[in-house]
Amino acid sequence: MEAGSGRPPAGAADRRVWDIAATVCDPEIPVLTIADLGILRDAALVPGAEGGDDTARVTITPTYSGCPAMDAIREDIVAALTAHGYRHVQVHFSLSPAWTTDWMSEAGKARLSAYGIAPPTGSAAVSGPIRVALSVKCPRCSSLRTREITRFGSTSCKALYVCGDCQEPFDYFKVL
Repeated sequence: MEAGSGRPPAGAADRRVWDIAATVCDPEIPVLTIADLGILRDAALVPGAEGGDDTARVTITPTYSGCPAMDAIREDIVAALTAHGYRHVQVHFSLSPAWTTDWMSEAGKARLSAYGIAPPTGSAAVSGPIRVALSVKCPRCSSLRTREITRFGSTSCKALYVCGDCQEPFDYFKVL
């Protein structure tokens, strides 16, 4: 597997580290795992030197460089792997390539919607003219009659919208 590809590794030992790390939930949006969010980039079991214990190594990419949840996510990864018998755990942060909502899983986007947060629509990887989003679908009633209240919602990666039909406010996970 190419390092940092965001895909589960092929080897059984590395895949076990990935699978355990992939169960960790985002502390800000607990219905999403770090794999759903696309911030889990790599996992490996690194052999110990001279017969020493192996090290479970996980690489994650923050949604943005100042994301306050990263320390909690690192601690949760260490706790999950330790609970499964790994004595040595390293969690690395990678800022390159930068995270994008394109890395989110479709299942994760569906869970966001069911949780009441409108998932990102479209792709951040657009070449040529940039399409302007005309509306954001309300996750409660599916109305397209919505408007942005503020560009920054409960976290920097979300905007706050209100629905013109059901009158409910909701977060929209911005395309980044």
